[in-house]
Amino acid sequence: MTPAARIAATVALLGEVAAAPRRPADATANAFFRERRYIGSGDRRSVAERAWGVLRQRLRLDWHLAAGGMPATPRLLVMAYLLLVERWDRQGVLQAFPGGRFHAGPPDPGEMSVIEALDGHPLIDPEMPEGPRHNLPDWALPGYRARFGDELPAAAAAMDEAAPLDLRANLLRGTREEARAALAAEGIPAEPMPWSPWGLRVPDRRPILASKAFTEGLIEIQDEGSQLIALLTGARPGMRVADYCAGAAGKTLAVAAMMGNRGRITACDVSATRLEGAARRLRRAGVDNAERHLLAPGDRWARRRAGQFDRVLVDAPCTGAGTWRRNPDARTRTTSRDLGELITKQRAILDTAAELVRPGGRLVYATCSVLPEEDGMQVQEFLSRHAGFVAVPLAEAWREAMPEAGPPPCEGLWMELAPHSHGTDGFFAAVLQRQA
Repeated sequence: MTPAARIAATVALLGEVAAAPRRPADATANAFFRERRYIGSGDRRSVAERAWGVLRQRLRLDWHLAAGGMPATPRLLVMAYLLLVERWDRQGVLQAFPGGRFHAGPPDPGEMSVIEALDGHPLIDPEMPEGPRHNLPDWALPGYRARFGDELPAAAAAMDEAAPLDLRANLLRGTREEARAALAAEGIPAEPMPWSPWGLRVPDRRPILASKAFTEGLIEIQDEGSQLIALLTGARPGMRVADYCAGAAGKTLAVAAMMGNRGRITACDVSATRLEGAARRLRRAGVDNAERHLLAPGDRWARRRAGQFDRVLVDAPCTGAGTWRRNPDARTRTTSRDLGELITKQRAILDTAAELVRPGGRLVYATCSVLPEEDGMQVQEFLSRHAGFVAVPLAEAWREAMPEAGPPPCEGLWMELAPHSHGTDGFFAAVLQRQA
């Protein structure tokens, strides 16, 4: 593809993302490229990276376009991105929209006015309000400010950066060093992570899914913070464990490996599609002590199994406000209304999942959010409703899970991770024990 054809494909991809505003952009992109198999891998990477760059800077680009009285169309977003982020000049942008076959049409008068106004302009304007200046939606800004305080600028800036590729060695198939050697043999360098005993970090994007290490189940893709949540369950061989919001079973896989395929782990979810995907991942990883359960309306599964589980993991549905460097479209896809609905849903899930925990057992509540409303405040409200549960200090849970390890990655009662301070996505986890 010519450079101008790549620009045209980027505009087309962003158009499809805009047409499905509630659908994750990566799902839209996968469908977009499946329907255009003629786009080669190098071109596909270029188109996707630029589209993701636009999504990453969407709040700031929207502000610039609104200041000029123009709508945020896919064409204008790309033009603004080229000028403000990639620092193209006016002439370069005009050459990227030449018209003709496979190319985007030339700018109309309104678009020309935007190009003229933004040529040589900085991305972060002195007149910008706090939200777009930090690249945070207005509804999330109070929560970010409450969580990070004076570190807000650093936390927000780190959320702008592209995430590394984090992997977890599957101990049911081999050790971390064996996984690292297998990757190196395929030309994929990886370094051990600072906290996860299973983690490997690849500094840039690589075709991991096509690697032998992945197809044979030796590795899984999983952020280090997510791995640490699984670790905090303290699961052991012979235990009964429930992963109550399992999704595609990333943490189910990690916990099953901790259990050495002994005992029983149940992966629960409300989506049959996600559980089907989980089944494939479990087979590839060599997990044979897992079962799946579809949570349906009126389901009595939890009531019938009350008090039967040593560990219950609740990786609750949340805004994903800690994963925006990895899922930048979620900044504009999620609203304050979503936050309110999710807080209510989290409360209900916690109350139900708590019934599963046996006396002396533990409930681990986790989110991929950094907003206090979904994290510490949610846990404190739970403890006020359930006098039979107490919080286990992070240092204690960490020591029990990894007796030979050093101190945990953060201090305090909960585990609160963030890109700027830990190099992980933003995660929260609290370990709650049911008193005997």
